Amino acid sequence: MVSKALEDYLKIIYKLEGQSAEDKGVQTSVIAERLSISQASVSNMIKKLAEQGFIEYAPYYGVSLTESGRKIALNMVRKHRVLEQYLVERLGYSWDEVDEEAEVLEHSISDKLVDRMWEDLGRPTHDPHGSPIPSAEGVVATHDWVPLTDIPPHQAVKVKRIKNRSPEELRYLASIGLTTGVSVAIKNMAPLNGPLLVEINGDERHAIDYRLALALMVSES
Repeated sequence: MVSKALEDYLKIIYKLEGQSAEDKGVQTSVIAERLSISQASVSNMIKKLAEQGFIEYAPYYGVSLTESGRKIALNMVRKHRVLEQYLVERLGYSWDEVDEEAEVLEHSISDKLVDRMWEDLGRPTHDPHGSPIPSAEGVVATHDWVPLTDIPPHQAVKVKRIKNRSPEELRYLASIGLTTGVSVAIKNMAPLNGPLLVEINGDERHAIDYRLALALMVSES
């Protein structure tokens, strides 16, 4: 039996691995920052995870998941994202409310129940924020989506995913109609990573923070 704390660590490491350079693992300082805890606490947990064979750790390289650690992490991600979709579609939650609820429920729900919820939802491939839902076998769909900040001005693109934003930021995006599936184009970008003026669905214009624009994953279709 894997504890809730271990599951949380493995899930965080999995998410951070995707942001690390290919030749480097996840640094313990980054894990500590993400979890808002001390590096000493992280080091203690990393030691436990390594002893149980869930991660590999080397000084100056960082942390990487083993096959068994990745399997648990992907299972937690699947549970979390299916729960988020279920909360939105079946229970009427808004997309800024579901993360906190799913964080609690994912540790107590069985694989069998998650699979039934997924079937009941019509086998969705993505959660309310556009994040891919891993299959029961741990396969995750890949996409060639890019951050909105990579798109030239005046080129209209579709919002596909909003990555890791706070409830307050999600509420703001929803209030201006900037959700998954809409068309968006940059009309003006301030220098030095300043705010962007964006046009939504060829109509309303709103200012968004550069960090928010980085979280908007888009494609041409």
